[in-house]
Amino acid sequence: MSKLAQTLRSLHGNKVGAAIEELHRSENGLAETLLGVADHHKVDHEVFHVARDIARWSQEHVAELARVGRDYGLELDAEPEDEATLLARLKQKGAELTGRFHEPALLLLADLRHVHRQAAGVSLDWEVLAQTAQAMGDRELLRVAEDCHPQTLRQMRWANAKVKETAAQVLVTG
Repeated sequence: MSKLAQTLRSLHGNKVGAAIEELHRSENGLAETLLGVADHHKVDHEVFHVARDIARWSQEHVAELARVGRDYGLELDAEPEDEATLLARLKQKGAELTGRFHEPALLLLADLRHVHRQAAGVSLDWEVLAQTAQAMGDRELLRVAEDCHPQTLRQMRWANAKVKETAAQVLVTG
């Protein structure tokens, strides 16, 4: 790392660290949401399997953020939140949502919309981190952002495609 990059890192480390910490929290949350969607919609095999698969990406991002966060004085947990604990919380949330949306198809639409919004926020956070890393000359942080961000975009596109597929069917034929 260049001398300038080291100086910038020390001057702006707390701000960058806060951004990394927030993205770490957001990726954990996105993984939790995707696992919840999978759990709520086990009978829809495509949703179940795809949501679980793409939740793993967020879990991997959590580990990467913990690793690069150490360079900014952070001690983030490299392990994503425990799936058993997440699923217990999700069952509670699911029970609350099921009371609001009596039909499973409406619940799926609501879940997919939530995934899309959440992934869009995570995507913006990756953009911010990538721009910051580039400005600071932190090649490793930039590499992580460039590796992880496309997967977040794919999570968002999957949710968007499923919303398009589900919305008219649910709202018109329901």
